[in-house]
Amino acid sequence: MASIVCNIVEVCIFSFENKEPLYLMLRRSKSERLYPDAWQIVTGSIEKGETALQGALRELKEETGYDPQKFWIVPHVNTFFSVKYDMLNHTVVFAAQVPPKSDPILSHEHHQFVWCNIEKAKQLCVWPGQREALQIVHDYIVRGSKAAEFSEIVL
Repeated sequence: MASIVCNIVEVCIFSFENKEPLYLMLRRSKSERLYPDAWQIVTGSIEKGETALQGALRELKEETGYDPQKFWIVPHVNTFFSVKYDMLNHTVVFAAQVPPKSDPILSHEHHQFVWCNIEKAKQLCVWPGQREALQIVHDYIVRGSKAAEFSEIVL
């Protein structure tokens, strides 16, 4: 029987330029074993003993160098099935607002980044769950709905 786990986190990063939201997309290094050269949002594993929140903040810092100005839990769970491990994985999604006009400090996992509007960010995504997460962040967090107020995490 397939197992169900939750051991991966994703973080949608955004900033504002002239009141317009921009989203950070990262391009995986060509030498990465999984999905080389693919565009993605911050994605990583929750380490033993970490909460999903701790893992998301650590991955954000490791992959981009950012400490968020604001941070939210996103009302979306990305789900995918691994045939190799016979495992259904639920991925917790967070959103981070970072300072405008600042560039990330990339880890060895990525070799390129781009700040772009929501449509371009979704076009770059390989996985539909990440496209959906970006749209939900755009609609419910970035635009400042009640969901943003209710789901903000005070750090």
